[in-house]
Amino acid sequence: MDVKTQAEQLREALNEHNYHYYVLDAPTISDFEYDKMLRELEDLEAAHPELVTPDSPTQRVGGKALDSFQQVTHRVPLQSLQDVFSPDELLDFDRRVREGADSPEYLLEPKVDGLSVALEYADGVFVRGATRGDGQVGEDVTENLRTIRSIPMRLEQAPASLIVRGEVYMPRKTFEKLNGERELRGEALFANPRNAAAGSMRQLDPKIAAARGLDMVVFNIQYTDREPFATDSAALDWLRSLHFKVIDYRLSGDMGEIQSAIFELGDQREKYPFDIDGAVVKVNSLTQREGLGETAKFPRWAAAYKYPPEQKESVVEDIVVQVGRTGVLTPKAVVVPVRLAGTTVTNATLHNQDFITEKDIRIGDRVIVQKAGEIIPEIVSVVKEKRPEGTVPYLLPKVCPVCGAPVERDEDGAHIRCTGAECPAQLLRTLTHFASRDAMDIEGLGPAVVEGLVEAGMVKTPADLYRLDRDEVAKLERMGKKSADNLLAAIEKSKGNDLSKLLFAFGIRQVGQKAGKILAARFGSLDRLAQATEEELTAINDVGGITAKYLTEWFAAPQSQHLIAALKEAGVNMESQAAPVGDRLAGITFVLTGELSACSRKEAGDKLEAQGAKVSGSVSKKTGCVIAGEAAGSKLRKAQELGVPVLDEEQFLVLVGEREGDSAALLELLKK
Repeated sequence: MDVKTQAEQLREALNEHNYHYYVLDAPTISDFEYDKMLRELEDLEAAHPELVTPDSPTQRVGGKALDSFQQVTHRVPLQSLQDVFSPDELLDFDRRVREGADSPEYLLEPKVDGLSVALEYADGVFVRGATRGDGQVGEDVTENLRTIRSIPMRLEQAPASLIVRGEVYMPRKTFEKLNGERELRGEALFANPRNAAAGSMRQLDPKIAAARGLDMVVFNIQYTDREPFATDSAALDWLRSLHFKVIDYRLSGDMGEIQSAIFELGDQREKYPFDIDGAVVKVNSLTQREGLGETAKFPRWAAAYKYPPEQKESVVEDIVVQVGRTGVLTPKAVVVPVRLAGTTVTNATLHNQDFITEKDIRIGDRVIVQKAGEIIPEIVSVVKEKRPEGTVPYLLPKVCPVCGAPVERDEDGAHIRCTGAECPAQLLRTLTHFASRDAMDIEGLGPAVVEGLVEAGMVKTPADLYRLDRDEVAKLERMGKKSADNLLAAIEKSKGNDLSKLLFAFGIRQVGQKAGKILAARFGSLDRLAQATEEELTAINDVGGITAKYLTEWFAAPQSQHLIAALKEAGVNMESQAAPVGDRLAGITFVLTGELSACSRKEAGDKLEAQGAKVSGSVSKKTGCVIAGEAAGSKLRKAQELGVPVLDEEQFLVLVGEREGDSAALLELLKK
């Protein structure tokens, strides 16, 4: 491959990773892998300057503002730092600094792995906050930043103008709790705390950001009209006096001491509440910084030491299988204890059967272990030349190790999942989903209450909810008699729900709200649905072969039959109360946007689906109609660009028969 092609491929790959990391908040490779790729491109372009292009990742800081937030042009650019990957490169940085500064003192601080933001204060009052974006232009996230309690809203004895830079992060404990709750609700998990912090900060609703428990540390003054400081450490101390949460730092004029401190920081990173992806070394004197200057990409007076993943050899003593809250079987290797990134590792994740098979990991193997993202221990490779005789390939069990129900592999993925409707390992997830708003809608039965009921041994299946004792429930933490009465009333009320909600509450794979409504309306009762064959099910519009298979297998399982019988005995409704689904709007996909006055968007979607329509959340060329209420936004604009028919609220009500008008003409318009 010629050098030009190699550079083009690196640029294309890095730009794609930039998009996933900065725009989608869904990184596809580790930061360390990305940094190494960027270094490779930098070296190529340095050796062949004619290959440099304006859009190269080496010519920009990275990232861009999202259209959903107002853009902010930074008064002072939020620069990135030069990366160094070894002690030798750190000594080279020290040599370059000393060529331009006499006896420099260095400030060392941990490099927080979060989302960089700038906070603006006018006369001591917080007025605006923006993300880093591409360094020049970021996103206005003021309202979300206001929800972070460690950010002062007013400063005492502050200058007229002040802009500080810091890092928004999600504490590890908060991250683990958030992912646990998302797992219970069946939502996608965040990959890491940085991903969670970035996603939270970009929520349009500040209430969501407020619930995420974000925090922030400040590490720089970007701009101020007060008398300048002599050193960065003095500036940080002043910021701390203003009640900012300021990053910890250490000072030394000896690069050997700085190196030792960097390694010590790496070993102790577990003591911090946030993730650390390196250490920052900065010249402390602001006068010396000015003399050293900066390149087009980063300052010459600072560097970021990036910790490589630490790897060590160990032995797989056993492989154990855990069953997660969603029924997924997760294999874990029990390894001979080994010290990695400051902690002793005794277990390593094996992800799934495909991962085990691809790396051919066996009990007894010598393996190379590292901490993925410096957090989760995993096996990198097998030292096959040291493999003992008699080892055999490992296969996950064919039945759930917790409840004994059959397991099956996801049709569209690598997960192997327990099929048991009453599996104890899935109980928290099962109950939380069963009680959720779109399922049995039991108000007050959230994850915390569910966990309390399970820990107290009061509930082992969803049917046990209908046999709870009021006095026992009242004894739970933060409950009391009134709360217990309210909860039991909500549970009793749920008995009268339509069959469609019960079907969704069961958590049968690929049977969501829409499928539940269709199946309930088509069969009328749970008994008739339970007796349906795969052929009868696939004859229904929107029910495919895979869904039909999951349905018949679920109803045939002993645990499912036991659950249905117990719910019947408790008096839970098993009949459909809805009118049969019509087909007047069949074949038309609708998208709802803006605010409706006559009903909520969910209720409007139900009205459309009741007449056979499909409701989608995004506009495309396949969209048949957009219903636009007040303050309709980007979806309306996209519909107009694509030439998709648009109806206002009055026309929508005519179409579904709730207002007088020529609904036939509207329907004809949509079917053209």
